[in-house]
Amino acid sequence: MLQRKQIIVIGSVVVLMGLMLSLDIQGLVKPNEGAAASNASGPAQEATIVKEVSLEDISLTAKESLNAGLKKQITDLEAQLKSSSESEKLSIQKQLAQQWDDVNQSTPASFYYELMAEKEPNFDSWLKAGDKFTDAYQQSMDTIVQPALVQKAISSYQKADKIKPNTLEVKTGLGIAYVTGTPNPMQGITLLLDVVKQDPKNLKANLNLGLFSMKSGQFDKAVERFKTVIGIAPSAEAWFYLASSYENMDRKSDAIAAYLKTKEIAADPNMSQFVDRKVNELSN
Repeated sequence: MLQRKQIIVIGSVVVLMGLMLSLDIQGLVKPNEGAAASNASGPAQEATIVKEVSLEDISLTAKESLNAGLKKQITDLEAQLKSSSESEKLSIQKQLAQQWDDVNQSTPASFYYELMAEKEPNFDSWLKAGDKFTDAYQQSMDTIVQPALVQKAISSYQKADKIKPNTLEVKTGLGIAYVTGTPNPMQGITLLLDVVKQDPKNLKANLNLGLFSMKSGQFDKAVERFKTVIGIAPSAEAWFYLASSYENMDRKSDAIAAYLKTKEIAADPNMSQFVDRKVNELSN
């Protein structure tokens, strides 16, 4: 999530709220749901059904949002890839990954990073593939595609872990994926807590622990995580999540201050309008 471009409003404030918060995270429940939490990973809970997705289908869907020139560039490269020799494929795959990165389309890019990792199977390449699949499932609004992207992220991180075991980068990626897309989110929370125990200022782990705390209604814990993030690297994104957490705790003056800080850092007209409305609501 932190590795995405720092454009926190893309068309609407709903996007800013974080696609992470819209994911159906199994087993994370609000406190008033009581003892059900202790049974979240019990035998009655079924695993997510994952539908296989293809790069071809992903590419076709992603190209619908591109202008004619960009669409042609990518289509031409795809045609070159199909007719290329084995020795040429890696170079073209890198070009396609970069093209998709340049238009902020993480889902097709992630598939090319996976293909590149298969050709150059080292720790860095599998970590990069895992991170790209993480960006992809966090950005995707397609509830059919999301589970497949989560599983691909997990697979990529596991391959990186076999090459270089127990790195904080892999633990963080796996932790986020386990919470997001498996029937036992506590396995992921445990990994993330281990990361911040070893590295209390780990930005990615703290941010995601904050997001998961919001998802489960534990806004006091979310506040502490976002404060930590802001202390390390203040961003409009972190201030916004902090403001939302304060608002849910009915700490109106703190929420107003954090929303205004979001507006200051974001310098985005849509965000400015949203914050002005929020401040007005919270002030009355």
